[in-house]
Amino acid sequence: MKITKICCIGAGYVGGPTMAVIAQKCPHIQVTVVDLNTDRIAAWNDEDVNNIPIYEPGLSAIVAEARGRNLFFSTEVEKAIDDAQIIFISVNTPTKTYGKGKGMAADLKYIELCARQIAKIAKDDKIVVEKSTLPVRTAEAIKSILDNTGNHVQFQILSNPEFLAEGTAVEDLLNPDRILIGGDPSVEGQNAVQALVDVYSNWVAPEKILTTNLWSSELSKLTANAFLAQRISSINALSELCEKTGANINEVAKAIGMDSRIGPKFLKASVGFGGSCFQKDILNLVYIAKSYGLTAVADYWEQVIIMNDHQKKRFSNNVVQTLYNTVADKKIAFLGWAFKKDTNDTRESAAIFVADDLINEQAQIAVYDPKVSHKKVLADLDYLETRSTEKNAKAISSFESPYDACKEAHAIAILTEWDEFVGYDWQKIYDNMQKPAFVFDGRNILNKVELEAIGFVYQAVGS
Repeated sequence: MKITKICCIGAGYVGGPTMAVIAQKCPHIQVTVVDLNTDRIAAWNDEDVNNIPIYEPGLSAIVAEARGRNLFFSTEVEKAIDDAQIIFISVNTPTKTYGKGKGMAADLKYIELCARQIAKIAKDDKIVVEKSTLPVRTAEAIKSILDNTGNHVQFQILSNPEFLAEGTAVEDLLNPDRILIGGDPSVEGQNAVQALVDVYSNWVAPEKILTTNLWSSELSKLTANAFLAQRISSINALSELCEKTGANINEVAKAIGMDSRIGPKFLKASVGFGGSCFQKDILNLVYIAKSYGLTAVADYWEQVIIMNDHQKKRFSNNVVQTLYNTVADKKIAFLGWAFKKDTNDTRESAAIFVADDLINEQAQIAVYDPKVSHKKVLADLDYLETRSTEKNAKAISSFESPYDACKEAHAIAILTEWDEFVGYDWQKIYDNMQKPAFVFDGRNILNKVELEAIGFVYQAVGS
């Protein structure tokens, strides 16, 4: 099958960037991204391409090149489904907040709604691609819905998980470590796999395109995120030991990272990992293991989450204890709210949970993040449902300038590793703070010697 039209359901952090790069690299393919969120689609179509809803370095330029040529953003979901030969499902799969599996299992209601909509609309054969992160054997459920509720057309289900790191998503798409495509072993299934392979082959080398069965592909995504998160929790667990013994976690990480069997990546101690994937996918893995009676396997992976929660709580407790066991009515400046640098995504950000703890201690939080709005900060706190929106609004404020956020503060907490934080005039910040002036570096990005020479009381994770 020669692919000329692709549709993606879901214009979020995965669907938007992925389809933009496919459109740029495959000018002969019409790519339409659809979403029922009219505000989001309007933002993707904004005349000023710098106002697109997702901040990723390099993304706006790619959208500007392809949009209107062969890349389109629309709310006309049914038309796009009808026209397309390949339909990517890239909708949200949050952790369930109700019923069986609450707090662990993936909520697949949006996936099922997509499958039913495709089945209702499709009048000719379609390739349906799972792009969202899904539990093992979800493809089975999707195929059952499509085959039993459709218009007697043939559907092939493929698994093509994304392996994007936010902040480097465009580079990850342009130069991926691998493209993974899982499909049915039948002739029809393998033809569908080849059709998607041909799309990626426009810019990805053949040796980097892996084909597997459906179940291996679905499980590989969960496993990749679990392994990465495990490394972060492992180094964070050791950071606490370093603080007690006088070892330095940065020196330990460098020493073990030089071992070629281990490598240096994801060995940076911090206040804890965030983002939409790590916690959600590990909890999903835990739930799957428990559902098969694999208690030891489930307990092993759940410990990664337990350690991450402990690290965030430990950070906020340390702020309170260091500030003479009370932060009531004290101004604590947060530098960073996004879960990592070079993204405006705040989902599961450590900053949210640290702020929540300190607000419980009656602190006043002042936030500066170069890409996150005050509206988003408030929405993140409200999502926890710890207190009323009015109380959150009184306890936390946002600033356009880091110097304003830090003015008259008793302490500064570094919650995101934005590069710009390193280059600030820290003498100026110190001069305008309450004394003694504390810095709690939750990302280990500042120079301890330089800050202490200025006069700061400086604490970093793991030293």
